[in-house]
Amino acid sequence: MATRPISPLDHDRIAEAIRAAETKTDGEIYCVVAQASDGYFFPAAFMATLAMLIVSLAVAYGLEVWWLSIRLPHFVFDQLLALASVLVLLWALPGLRIHLVPRRLRYQAAHANAIKQFLARNVHRTTARTGVLVFVSIAERYAEVIADSGIDAKVGQHVWDDVVGDLTRHAGDDRLADGFVKAIESVGAVLAEHFPVTAGDGNELDDHLVEI
Repeated sequence: MATRPISPLDHDRIAEAIRAAETKTDGEIYCVVAQASDGYFFPAAFMATLAMLIVSLAVAYGLEVWWLSIRLPHFVFDQLLALASVLVLLWALPGLRIHLVPRRLRYQAAHANAIKQFLARNVHRTTARTGVLVFVSIAERYAEVIADSGIDAKVGQHVWDDVVGDLTRHAGDDRLADGFVKAIESVGAVLAEHFPVTAGDGNELDDHLVEI
């Protein structure tokens, strides 16, 4: 997914896209990009420990087959030393951890972070419950669009799935800012169709991309 930092110019483009989209709708669009949604030390440590236990069983079986022997205290000591080395490596190299965590767990962490941001940024507190969060977590290669209850009653999930698919394709090409702009335009078009702007509509959420 994206590796280049989002420049100040890109932030301005995204903010302008949000403002332009919201001129046509009573809905509110909020954008968040996270570098990662979890530190993953404990899940990675668990997976590494499990793998080491499996390898240890295989080694013990091989020694038995080949009629070789090793004293149990030495065998246990070697296991503990290997485990300690792996834990130190995971502590020293945070970028390694996520590669040891199953995709399902990574997506669960990213989804939980998206929900957290939806609530923490008050996207759920707009007057007509028409807030939409566009969320990306880079380390997990994960994107999600979360719409408040006022929108979910009228817009099917497949609509947001299409937006997410386009956003992840842009991010995969290292064009995350372009992906956000396109996603905002798409979300804005959906909101304008179902929630066109009315007299007295006010801006309830900040019009910018938040990086965490």
